[in-house]
Amino acid sequence: MTSEIITIGDELLIGQVINTNASWMAKSLNENGAVVRQITSVSDSADEIVRALREAEERADVLLITGGLGPTHDDITKDILCKYFQTELVEDEKVLENIHRFFQRKGLPLTELNRKQALVPKGSTVIENPLGTAPGLAFHKNGKLFVAMPGVPYEMKHIMENFVIPWLQDNYPGNIILHKTVMTQGIGESFLAAIIADWVDELPSEIKLAYLPSPGIVRLRLSIKGNDRNAMTSLLSGEIQKLRQLIPEYFWGFDDEKLEAVVGEILKKLGRSVCTAESCTGGYIAHRITGVPGSSNYFKGSVVAYDNKVKEKLLKVPSYMLERFGAVSREVVEKMAEEACNLMQTDYAVSVSGIAGPDGGTEEKPVGTVWIAVAGPEAVVSKKFLFGDERERNIVRAGTAALGLLRSVLIQKEGADPKAGPGSRD
Repeated sequence: MTSEIITIGDELLIGQVINTNASWMAKSLNENGAVVRQITSVSDSADEIVRALREAEERADVLLITGGLGPTHDDITKDILCKYFQTELVEDEKVLENIHRFFQRKGLPLTELNRKQALVPKGSTVIENPLGTAPGLAFHKNGKLFVAMPGVPYEMKHIMENFVIPWLQDNYPGNIILHKTVMTQGIGESFLAAIIADWVDELPSEIKLAYLPSPGIVRLRLSIKGNDRNAMTSLLSGEIQKLRQLIPEYFWGFDDEKLEAVVGEILKKLGRSVCTAESCTGGYIAHRITGVPGSSNYFKGSVVAYDNKVKEKLLKVPSYMLERFGAVSREVVEKMAEEACNLMQTDYAVSVSGIAGPDGGTEEKPVGTVWIAVAGPEAVVSKKFLFGDERERNIVRAGTAALGLLRSVLIQKEGADPKAGPGSRD
């Protein structure tokens, strides 16, 4: 079963609003067995909307439309749908009652403009929207389903969850698509592809693999279609187990897991604490760690030592070390980590110093040069990275690399990878 998504609104095309509706709808459709063939964004133009509807109708079984159902002059979707399905607008008493209740709850009067939202195309199936004033509208034509929904995200999601998804499950009960995403860190896409090439060649034909790279992380998405969920799940699990055996040092999680959350679980399991000492990342690593609920159980604090004087006074980095080796060096970043541990009385500390850019680089230390260290109870581990010349990207990659190095140290020194089952400390 195939589907298409049409999102309507000039605000989408000029970049004023990010089209989160389309991505959420696509994911929801896919999880329920509907293959999304195309996503189209069109302006508030009658000709463009009609053209999009005609083209989508030729390709898809289910067409989902969002936007343009409001009461203002630029909300023209209902009028277009009337023309497309050769019908007219009529007032719906239930919708009008819902609008009355909506405004009464807010203590506001019902205006004539809002009353217009009770007008719906004759012959359509009206979908109740208790979260707003614009109802959803469903049409059936030539065995195909058209559903128009408000563009407000939480209203659209309510209609998807209470009408569209149940309809898909009732009409296409055996259509299943499963995805499993393997998260990797510490290796580039091309190098990863080389390592797993033989495994890829031997993948069962039912399974499709996609590489999804982002700064510092490469996701491997495995997808399978069929009608036997248990058999499909078993096949996916077996292939993922083979994959993990090929890349044990790079694998760290699945699907929507966050690296900082995985690291936090290890620290909680061990009863260990951590802090950060950051220069070029400016507190970004601490921000990611503290973004995880419950991180106060293992995170003590951070020193943002952006200036060398702060490195000297708070982290006790000797001036001779800064002069001889420079702030971006193994010696300095290791000292930062050791002293952060002492200062905040933690078991571990992560430190980072680098040249984020766009300027400040030299021939010896170009923009994108970053040193990261992890200090622990027994030793300090450090590593040099060369990221690139884009400042924001460098900060994100440095943060991801720092968390990855911390995770690696915890696993190697403490034997506590929750993804690998029980382990023992050295």
